Amino acid sequence: MNQYHHTFFAFALIPFFAVSVAAQDHYPRNWQTDVEHYRYELTLSDQTDEISGVATVYVRFNGSLDRFSLDLTGKNGGKGMTVEQVAEWLPDENETTDFKYTHTGDRLDIQLPKPTINGDRIIFRIRYKGIPDDGLIIDANKYGDRTFFGDNWPNRAHHWLPCVDHPSDKATVDFIVTAPDHYQVIGNGYQVEESNLPDGQKLTHWQENTPIATKVMVIGAARFAVQHAGWVEHTAVTSWIYPQDREKGFYDYGEAVKPLDFFIHHIGPYAYEKLANVQSKTRYGGMENAGNIFYYENSVTGNRGIESLLAHEIAHQWFGNSVSEKDWYHVWLSEGFATYFTNLYLEHTYGFDRLKTQMKADRETAFRFESRKMAPIVDTTVRDYNRLLTPNVYQRGGWVLHMLRREMGDEAFWEGIRKYYRQYRNSNALTSDFRAVMETCTIKDLGPFFQQWLYTAGHPKVSVTWTYDEAQKAIKLKLVQNGKMAFHFPLDIGFQDVDHNRTGTETIRVDQSSQEFTIPAAEKPARLVLDPDVWLLFEELRN
Repeated sequence: MNQYHHTFFAFALIPFFAVSVAAQDHYPRNWQTDVEHYRYELTLSDQTDEISGVATVYVRFNGSLDRFSLDLTGKNGGKGMTVEQVAEWLPDENETTDFKYTHTGDRLDIQLPKPTINGDRIIFRIRYKGIPDDGLIIDANKYGDRTFFGDNWPNRAHHWLPCVDHPSDKATVDFIVTAPDHYQVIGNGYQVEESNLPDGQKLTHWQENTPIATKVMVIGAARFAVQHAGWVEHTAVTSWIYPQDREKGFYDYGEAVKPLDFFIHHIGPYAYEKLANVQSKTRYGGMENAGNIFYYENSVTGNRGIESLLAHEIAHQWFGNSVSEKDWYHVWLSEGFATYFTNLYLEHTYGFDRLKTQMKADRETAFRFESRKMAPIVDTTVRDYNRLLTPNVYQRGGWVLHMLRREMGDEAFWEGIRKYYRQYRNSNALTSDFRAVMETCTIKDLGPFFQQWLYTAGHPKVSVTWTYDEAQKAIKLKLVQNGKMAFHFPLDIGFQDVDHNRTGTETIRVDQSSQEFTIPAAEKPARLVLDPDVWLLFEELRN
């Protein structure tokens, strides 16, 4: 997801030496249930914003339970969902058996006729209708055309879909959408069917056979111009553009083939059946729905100015979608990764100087946020999950990966990234899981690194003074950290001549609040430059 429309917030400070435990969110998760598949049959209309739906939910039980719950927003005033029936679907008999249920607030509680045993599977069928108060955006686009766009992040799917609205419970999904025939419908997966029906209706069926989280499980219905932009390996790349923006949009979105190719060949296989890039009404700059990315309406300009946005959302197909955070507080595993892998794509395409420029900009963005209020990247104090979307998890999270690359070296870093993706593809991970994988690719203990940069607020602020000792042919350097704690980090010191040419580089290891170093130098440099290649999240305080 791109943070284009976000307002940023800050949160509480976690002490430096706090224990790095897996953060727990506050979702009422029952680990004895596992949704394996959703089938949503939805009817959309031009006469009303009310949708009607039949949700078929395939659930496996891992223990003895006498009830099961789904998330679904109830009716509150004129909006929300009304449940009409909950039943067990028996496909062999092609019939249903009604269940007793209660629907209060955002929870649909279903009473089971008898306790389950380990391994039981029940297929629930829920008939419902209502006007979504969120999650499905029903609104005119910028040209006045009526549109329907799912916009589920972080946990807004339950405003229009009965589901377990949490990233830890992934499932496959079918969307069967009946709508007026002037709409084209896009959804996750591949298209199974598109059929004209009587009375000016059309049925469109999309099927996603890779397990995904509800946050990226959506449909979009609008008038579209659609173009095949190309193939990458065996993946079709398409552009779905408002007809009024057809030529500009095809030109802008056609660039998506390049980052897709980069990520496939540098990380691992693409997880989904297609890549559709869709102009939409998402509230975000871009929303990384699995296999069909939604971009904000004005992303289409005709000047190909959204290469970084395309790369960011495509990077999410690996990190955030296929490898998903197991709970919300580890969202940096999604947003920090997408931010840095966008920068890696830019480095690959335009060279290391482009990466340096981008990392400098990201560092300043992170510092501006921190100046308002400090918080660690993994912040367990947040209750409104949208408030997790700050430069802490985007730019600072990306910086953690950049410094980890330096700590491990390029070869080990990329080996670890590919191994992490292989191990957790189409699954879920926590920060501790990522660290464990990366440690298998290096002899270093990465615990202190992860603790300092992910569970600690703040950054090093350093001042440096130096003199040149002609007799010893050495630089005498004193470094002081300004802050309540001493960060530990490597710092490159670049030597420059009077024409600003680099004449040498030395690396010092900083682990105290105040340290002195002796650095061999055959002659006195004209100046010293701290971190000349931009590898450290730090701030230099000028004397």
